[in-house]
Amino acid sequence: MHLPVDPAAITKGDIGEQRATLAMDHESAIEHVRDVFTEAGFGIPVEFSVSSLLNTKVDAGRDPYYVLGACNPEIADRALSATEGQLGGLVPCNVVIWEDSPNEQVVYHLSIMRIARLVDLAIDEQEMETITEETGERVETAFEML
Repeated sequence: MHLPVDPAAITKGDIGEQRATLAMDHESAIEHVRDVFTEAGFGIPVEFSVSSLLNTKVDAGRDPYYVLGACNPEIADRALSATEGQLGGLVPCNVVIWEDSPNEQVVYHLSIMRIARLVDLAIDEQEMETITEETGERVETAFEML
């Protein structure tokens, strides 16, 4: 299989990678991240505990690991139009919280908008550039508030 981009050439900035460490317990971190992303203009329509699911289904023994599916409906609608619906394969924008150690939680995010542009999902490249900038600013604000 030939990839449309060279993975070795991709930087953290290319994929909008964001990471923060919070000094609090896992449940408090989930609440805090949910509140911050809501304040930054995202809704959280989907959320689940990956660790609970895997620990129950396959006895994985995973430490706390939680996914918040963040979404701004107006921007999501524009992005679906700009990709002729293909962006739906990446929606929602996930913010992940995992316990690195007791009272130390990592918050992690990759930009689905940047990834969509890297793999050439954008039919309307100008609109996707605008959307990527808008969502990037919102995520940057959220991470600053963490």
